[in-house]
Amino acid sequence: MASTSITEPVALSDADMAPSEATLRAHEDKVRRRESMLRIVVPAGIVIALLLAWEWMVRANNIPHYILPAPSLILRTLFDNWGSLSSALWFTVKLTLLALGAAIVGGVLLAIAFALFKWVEIGLFPIAVILQVTPIIAIAPLILIYVSSTMAALLLCAWIVAFFPILSNTVIGLKSADSNLRDLFQLYKASPWQTFRYLLAPSALPYFMAGLKIAGGLSLIGAVVAEFTAGTAGKETGLASRILESSFRTEIPMMFAALLLVSLLGIVIFIVFAALSRLVLGHWHESEMRRER
Repeated sequence: MASTSITEPVALSDADMAPSEATLRAHEDKVRRRESMLRIVVPAGIVIALLLAWEWMVRANNIPHYILPAPSLILRTLFDNWGSLSSALWFTVKLTLLALGAAIVGGVLLAIAFALFKWVEIGLFPIAVILQVTPIIAIAPLILIYVSSTMAALLLCAWIVAFFPILSNTVIGLKSADSNLRDLFQLYKASPWQTFRYLLAPSALPYFMAGLKIAGGLSLIGAVVAEFTAGTAGKETGLASRILESSFRTEIPMMFAALLLVSLLGIVIFIVFAALSRLVLGHWHESEMRRER
């Protein structure tokens, strides 16, 4: 009778698996680096191509600088007038950050009161909605009339615009905590502070970060709109005042240079808060962890 041999499965050791896992990990790292590079190179390439097309169009058609300046002229104007533009930029940055800081403090504290006390939300939330839906350009002149300090009036205008996103998103986050976890905290007789610290605050953090990214841009918009309404009066003026002065004098390259600084400031604010959101949420929340894959 012929003997039959049975082939037994061979178990691979960790040493045998290591090379394939290392290769796969290296490939994933390479793909991740490539995607990160493309996220920078592709938008930068598009922007550069648009700027080159703009430069060519102005030069090819001999468009006067008082109608449409070329990007090269805008950059030259920015460097030549950096002394006055830098002080205006700092004023706008200061106004934006002060308004955003006040919106964060006021919005978070009021959101906590809304979440903990129902009647506070019922009484004050409609007022917050009214402030949000009323165009700031419509009430800014009244604020400038009733508030004696121009800086305080500008700060109040920018605060009104940035306040509601912080408040609304934080309230939604505080209310989005899992009801089963709430029951569990009650079952173990957790104190209100423990419930807030270990359940409500972590639940609200992703919503708060989303509201922060929105409010950052809106605070800049509110600051610029308030400066436009106030005009060019006062010892310290911002970028919006430089734009107004340039329009009165028909200095179009100067207008574009100030507008460029406003746009760059808005981009920097968004990048900073996006990086902050990734730093705070990247190691535990799914909205940011997906970007790591």
